[in-house]
Amino acid sequence: MVDIIGVRDLNLYYGQHHALMGINMDIEEHSITAFIGPSGCGKSTFLRTLNRMNDRIPHVRISGSVKVAGKDIYASDVDVETLRKEIGMVFQQPNPFPKSIYDNIAFGPRLHGVTDRHRLDEIVEGSLKAAALWDEVKDVLKKPATGLSGGQQQRLCIARALAVQPRILLMDEPTSALDPISTAKIEELLEQLKETYTIVIVTHNMQQAARISDKTAFFLNGELIEYDATPVIFQNPGDKRTEDYITGRFG
Repeated sequence: MVDIIGVRDLNLYYGQHHALMGINMDIEEHSITAFIGPSGCGKSTFLRTLNRMNDRIPHVRISGSVKVAGKDIYASDVDVETLRKEIGMVFQQPNPFPKSIYDNIAFGPRLHGVTDRHRLDEIVEGSLKAAALWDEVKDVLKKPATGLSGGQQQRLCIARALAVQPRILLMDEPTSALDPISTAKIEELLEQLKETYTIVIVTHNMQQAARISDKTAFFLNGELIEYDATPVIFQNPGDKRTEDYITGRFG
């Protein structure tokens, strides 16, 4: 498989606080990579470095490099809006816009210059189908997205991210606010989506990481402790700290 993301010697500071320490990682395309570790260990911070979401936080300093498809995303000539079109993000809490289901999906394409109604219709339908939501909402596209259930709202947010045709989808605990049935639907969806996209997911649910990811990274106190094929991490970890976390001795 081909690596699409390459991270070298990445350090991140919030003011004086050294939040990420010398991270090195390669992520293969068309795979699901899970980040696990206790709260505050740096996994969400690291996820946000992959599409420069940390740029919005005051007093952040970053050193090292993050390359996507061979290009350093922190280079001075990178357009951040274009970057975030390439690398979409889905958050922990479903966050539909206070608009119709249709307008939620069409928002990104319109922002990037798509105005033809027929083309927008195609994008909305295709994105909702890709997010396994079309059959549930096709007759209520003009109704407010906020009227959907939590699980439907999260799939809507996935569809909204897919509507601008990203290559990579970052997901920060996308099922932690959902019930088990909705969680299972999202997991099944991610298995299908990795055929087209590269998915990186932060999760506190280790069973979820074991079920759906190809590779797993364990973070602790801002360090990447271990990164390997998921069966290795869960069945034969090379570091005792990984084993202790996975077996519930801490975290």
